[in-house]
Amino acid sequence: MAGAVIGRGTWIDKLASELLERERHLGRSLKRIVVESGLGASGVPHVGSLGDAARSYGVKLALENMGYDSTLLAYSDDLDGLRKVPAGFPESLEQEVAKPVSLIPDPFGCYDSYGSRMSGILLDGLDRLGIQYEFRRAYDAYRDGLLTEQTHAILSKAERIGDAIQEMVGQDKYTRSLPYFAVCSNCQRIYTTEAYRYDPESRSVMYRCGDATIGTRTVRGCGHQGAVSIEGGLGKLAWKVEFAARWSAFDVRFEAYGKDIMDSVQVNDWVAEEILGTPPPHHVKYEMFLDSGGKKISKSLGNVVTAQDWLGVGSPQSLLLLLYKRIKGARHLGLQDVPSLMNEYNELEDIYFGRASVDNKERESRLRGLYEYANLLRPPARPGVHVNYTLLVELARIFLEERQRRVTAKLVEYGIVEGASPELDDLILMAGRFADDHAEMERPVMEVDEVSSAALGRLAASLRGNPDADPQDLIYEAAKSGGVRPRDFFRMLYQIILGTTRGPRLGPLISDMGFERVAGRIDGYAGG
Repeated sequence: MAGAVIGRGTWIDKLASELLERERHLGRSLKRIVVESGLGASGVPHVGSLGDAARSYGVKLALENMGYDSTLLAYSDDLDGLRKVPAGFPESLEQEVAKPVSLIPDPFGCYDSYGSRMSGILLDGLDRLGIQYEFRRAYDAYRDGLLTEQTHAILSKAERIGDAIQEMVGQDKYTRSLPYFAVCSNCQRIYTTEAYRYDPESRSVMYRCGDATIGTRTVRGCGHQGAVSIEGGLGKLAWKVEFAARWSAFDVRFEAYGKDIMDSVQVNDWVAEEILGTPPPHHVKYEMFLDSGGKKISKSLGNVVTAQDWLGVGSPQSLLLLLYKRIKGARHLGLQDVPSLMNEYNELEDIYFGRASVDNKERESRLRGLYEYANLLRPPARPGVHVNYTLLVELARIFLEERQRRVTAKLVEYGIVEGASPELDDLILMAGRFADDHAEMERPVMEVDEVSSAALGRLAASLRGNPDADPQDLIYEAAKSGGVRPRDFFRMLYQIILGTTRGPRLGPLISDMGFERVAGRIDGYAGG
């Protein structure tokens, strides 16, 4: 029926529905639907890395909600080579560049390898969000022969694949070498080896270890020549063909991908169908998270936000809300986004429990669905404690000693809560960490007309010039003299100070925050 809501009305439900329609058209069994997320293990896993797995998990949840058994396969590419030492890691790792991360010792001694450290950080983030998955490592998959038949089929037709890669994406590398990287048995490096011949009878790859360019640097090979068996030997397929091998081996039906690997996905789709004889999974392309300066988040640059960083100052639901709000379009990402997402989650909860209304029924359905996905389709039976996160941060800045008790007492004084609770204690603890670690929050984006801007300028000047006045009176005077309706002026001030349209009485709040601090907030929106 035209206009009918699919599932819970979100993009996740739409994707799951499209996937099912495609699978029925292909005539494949729907007994168990595997969705996959590839986990990079060469650098510090950030929220963008986590998002790949979380989004696939959302599709899994939607499929299960539609009555189908589904599994999230989290696949760690821990045979990938180290290309660059991430910021904050010891320089001693420079000697490990080009080696598989599963063979590099953990520089901090906590995990059995560098690769296990990186996978472990990401899996810990998934665990803390409540995301369930089946974990596989590339090291184990190749050692245990899970990709052997696919590897054999690909290497047996390497010449055809090399020509196709050149035609599709203009890369001629695999017209001269096989799409396979052996781990040199002499120096343990993987990106310095060139695979030049495959013997299908012995299922062995012949390779030589020579110099290789990785990024802007040259890594010296050791000159060794050898052979490696694809049946349990140390080596892996190149990305241009490995996705297809995994999809075939593990019967993957869905995998999202970032726009930065579009070429690889295009080639792998072709390899899956033309070489391995299996349809590629249903895809959705997402754009990358950018940092607050508009740069791509880079593990090596060190401008990453990890799940652990986020969950130190925000709830799991706020992080899932960030990842499930939408999938299209590039977005800036930083911990400065935590306050707005914490507040937005409260707004969704009000809609879900009928404490706020939405005129458009389709939008209401989508927002309710978004709230449910932010709770992994296990929404609570009743609303939680609602306190504006920005207000909590401001109060945490004021009360450094006995923070929990004094912030709670102030919230009681404002009439926002009746008393302490474990949930409120957690919120104050998170907001306190944010206040201690972040100088300022993002200013809300708000258009202010000339009349209102002038009135805000008068108020800022009055706050600075009348430190003993009642701030409530100063607000009314600035609004009246500026020709702005007091109601509109108050809403504007709430937006500037707390990022919301309502809150505790502004007079006491301004007195608690300090006249100069509030005037400084207003300056960014004020005219002369």
